[in-house]
Amino acid sequence: MTTVRIAVLPGDGIGPEVVAEARKVLEVVARRFGRQIEFVEGLIGGSAIDQAGTALPEDTVALCRRSDAVLLGAVGGPRWDDPSAKVRPEQGLLGIRKELKLYANLRPVRVLPALADASPVRREVVTGVDLVVVRELTGGLYFGARGRRPDPSGEQAFDTLVYSTGEIERIVRLAARLARQRRGRLASVDKANVLESSRLWRATTERIVRAEFPDVQLEHVLVDAAAMYLIQRPTRFDVLVTENMFGDILTDEASVLAGSMGLLPSASLGDGAPGLYEPIHGSAPDIAGRGIANPIATILSTALMCRLSLNWPQATACIEAAVERVIADGARTADIARPGQPSLSTTEMGTRIAELAATIAPPPAAKEAH
Repeated sequence: MTTVRIAVLPGDGIGPEVVAEARKVLEVVARRFGRQIEFVEGLIGGSAIDQAGTALPEDTVALCRRSDAVLLGAVGGPRWDDPSAKVRPEQGLLGIRKELKLYANLRPVRVLPALADASPVRREVVTGVDLVVVRELTGGLYFGARGRRPDPSGEQAFDTLVYSTGEIERIVRLAARLARQRRGRLASVDKANVLESSRLWRATTERIVRAEFPDVQLEHVLVDAAAMYLIQRPTRFDVLVTENMFGDILTDEASVLAGSMGLLPSASLGDGAPGLYEPIHGSAPDIAGRGIANPIATILSTALMCRLSLNWPQATACIEAAVERVIADGARTADIARPGQPSLSTTEMGTRIAELAATIAPPPAAKEAH
């Protein structure tokens, strides 16, 4: 029996609750397809600060490096929310991405037919949305030089946006390969009319795609226009590739199309490193401990894990099909329920998906890869 090791980092807020349900589903499909999973837990974020004095203990980094994949819940919360604190939960998330050299964040957005009315955007606009945002993860404003210096008015704060040719080339190649596997359309999002970093981004993207991916249809879209098109005409997009901060903002916007951030998974990938899989939502401290968080984003993150890190397409197909069937059958958590519609708890939703994943027939195309 094949054994895989998954590092589990529940984190803070609703993280432990949704991760528990994702584990439940993974355990079911592992038994179904004859795989052994070893789950090993580690600390990250606020819980790590409380127990180890740092947001990313060395033991956690070592655990992730010797694992086949990493499942993360969420980090942060009010008790650690002092902007001037030297140690903050978010350092754990940024740190593990840096330590594992995870430079590409894939965030798929697909509107399930049964949830087209859950979005505040009109049904006719969101029906058929199926896109992936590929966000560069280790460069840009989040990692550039920053600080404060004297200014006649008091202080001046600065953050530096830096990208190199090599950083752009690798993320564009990954996004173009993904577009080639999908519908062959790639939108590169930048702000080349203002930012020098975006001008390098656009020129590099143009060169790489034209030379290496002539079969991929490339368009360049300014980030402000992309934000508008995501609401006006989201079905025009297939794969979008963009820099760190733009990707962070646009994917939160795109979550509205699906109806809730509680539905959207993500994968963070590098070259030869274990992938890190997490829901795009945060720790949601306002609902933590109440048992009402939506676990679907985390469960779908494990489906991505099975596809991209574990070479296990049958499990991916079963998990995704189970989620879609449960939603089609009317099961809802509070975030996607209509007014007056009964809602399931976090555990109840996870259990329903797990039970269905144990029996549902995967699509014929989902065959075990070798």
